[in-house]
Amino acid sequence: MTSQKPALGFVFITLFLDILGIGLIVPVLPDLVKSFRDNNVADAASMVGWLTSVFALMQFVCAPILGSLSDQFGRRPVILISLLGTGLDYILLAVAPNLGWFFIGRLISGATSANITAAGAYIADISPPEKRAANFGIIGAAFGLGFIAGPLLGSQLGSIDLRLPFKVAAGLALLNWFYGFFVLPESLAPGNRRRFSWARANPIGSLGALGRFPMVVGLAQSIFLINVAQSSLQSIWVLYTGYRYQWSERQVGYSLAVIGVMAAIVQGGLARKIIPALGERRAVVLGLSISVLNMTGYAFASQGWMIYGILVVGSIGWIATPSIQGLISRAVPPNEQGAVQGALMSLNSVASVVAPIAGTMLFASSIQEGSWLHFPGTVFLANAALMLTAMGLAIRTVRRNPVT
Repeated sequence: MTSQKPALGFVFITLFLDILGIGLIVPVLPDLVKSFRDNNVADAASMVGWLTSVFALMQFVCAPILGSLSDQFGRRPVILISLLGTGLDYILLAVAPNLGWFFIGRLISGATSANITAAGAYIADISPPEKRAANFGIIGAAFGLGFIAGPLLGSQLGSIDLRLPFKVAAGLALLNWFYGFFVLPESLAPGNRRRFSWARANPIGSLGALGRFPMVVGLAQSIFLINVAQSSLQSIWVLYTGYRYQWSERQVGYSLAVIGVMAAIVQGGLARKIIPALGERRAVVLGLSISVLNMTGYAFASQGWMIYGILVVGSIGWIATPSIQGLISRAVPPNEQGAVQGALMSLNSVASVVAPIAGTMLFASSIQEGSWLHFPGTVFLANAALMLTAMGLAIRTVRRNPVT
């Protein structure tokens, strides 16, 4: 087995730099797109939405393919291909003369965005079963830290040149590729490899293949509902806090920074203590119970300052996802970890396409005068219901399919 600490460190750095790159371009992408659309804000917003959807769609199609390829050829080459594709995407965006090239770049990046898929399989490869759930927490920690640093740095670089964040992001991705090429060891033993099959690798086939593992298909449904709720929250956060609490851009930025800090603390640190102490099943129930209360708290918080208390306490709920991932990895043989992680990434991509549309539409309906839904927190109550359903599915699944 690959030495665990150095390998986990590289996976963490890879994911951190990936999210840092995304965070770098978040503050400047709308303005750059707007410059191509005669500074029409509404038109630019629509284009940004389409760019996001194109990326998610390509991720949906290609994640299971790359996951299955990693089951045959190993995790290392897939991670390196992903990093190279990301770097080329940022280079293309840095020099793109029009929006058509932006769409080409997003197609490339979405098609090669296997970092999380391969990283999840890599963690499963190098971790003993009892430590997988805790080690999956480093994915959330990397997201949190990258989400803190990326937007802050991106806004500063963007004030110098709107294309500078793309160049820096490209440099980070290619530097990470270079480091991985010489340092990253392979985690998948030759005896645990499985031949590639299009029947399993296409997104529909990969999702259908989850049915071969009763434990996995039930928990995958839970993860999907969690991702829908989280994506919905993210899509309306700025709109909601601005409408209900009149938060400025700076206040919204502070709240996002706190979210990043708590993600790093909980999933990078506390999860590694809480999950082993409770066990994965109890951690899932505790995490999702807190998430239900958290979403309900957002819905009824009458003052903006309350959000911070709800956020800090509610962040403990983030132990649920790595706990579910740990249960899933224990129910899957070593030669299928990549395929299953790819299928889960496809589900996440579907959530990333559907949830923002549904969340923003529900929020818009809830603030319209005369609407029977006239309550701004309606979308959070819907998210709480999704979390509650996810918990019910998870409890039923582990009871019917015990895993040792």
